[in-house]
Amino acid sequence: MAANGKALNPEDFSTLLIEERADRLTVLLNRPAVRNAIDQQMVDELHLICAALEQSPKILIIAGVEGVFASGADIGQLRERRRDDALQGINSTLFARIAKLPMPVIAALDGYCLGGGAELAYAADFRIGTPGVRIGNPETGLGILAAAGASWRLKELVGEPMAKEILLTGLVLRAEDALRVNLITEIHEAPLLMDGAHKLADRIARQDPLAVRITKSVFHAPAEAHPLIDQLAQGILFESPAKFERMQAFLDKKDPDKKTTSIDGNSK
Repeated sequence: MAANGKALNPEDFSTLLIEERADRLTVLLNRPAVRNAIDQQMVDELHLICAALEQSPKILIIAGVEGVFASGADIGQLRERRRDDALQGINSTLFARIAKLPMPVIAALDGYCLGGGAELAYAADFRIGTPGVRIGNPETGLGILAAAGASWRLKELVGEPMAKEILLTGLVLRAEDALRVNLITEIHEAPLLMDGAHKLADRIARQDPLAVRITKSVFHAPAEAHPLIDQLAQGILFESPAKFERMQAFLDKKDPDKKTTSIDGNSK
């Protein structure tokens, strides 16, 4: 499923492992030697993933390999970046694109999920983890700030006091603490993490895809756009074939003894 509608070729990726199904795409960050640190090549390859999913929307599951989600941005590259690099928004542009993907994004977290890795997770619609998760933003300890979404997205996720503690003190949360503040919503033992991600994807996949896509868009619309945008979106869905089919199936299931009437008035 490349941007031209064809299936993605796993051999085209050097920093990612991909598995494609009819309704979802699983992407594993795959730089184990540096704990899956996000470098320019990974950024470029994730843009290719986004282009494909924008063309052919599917659920996206993002995880890491070898017990680590992502330890952050590649410090070796980050150290050499200057003002003009920062103004390009290399990571922030990518994470904003991931957040805006048509279908939901699930981040399955294990081990280190720090800095840019945490900001990638914050861009997902769902975050689940293992007992070994360590998530936070230690950027201020490196003389920079979390500029790829954490400085504003984290407040929306956990509230201002906790967001400030993470951002201003370098606090790294363990799994139970992340669950308590709703930064993650489920904890699975490491061998079962991907099963948990796929079960969540299964629940999403049982819904009408168009309704899911439109609901996600409406959810993220600015407050001043409501309720008009809700009404317009509902108008689109009220005309979709899936609405009639799914509602009729619901009614038939609710009343299995219901008799239908043919056009000549005879009961069947």
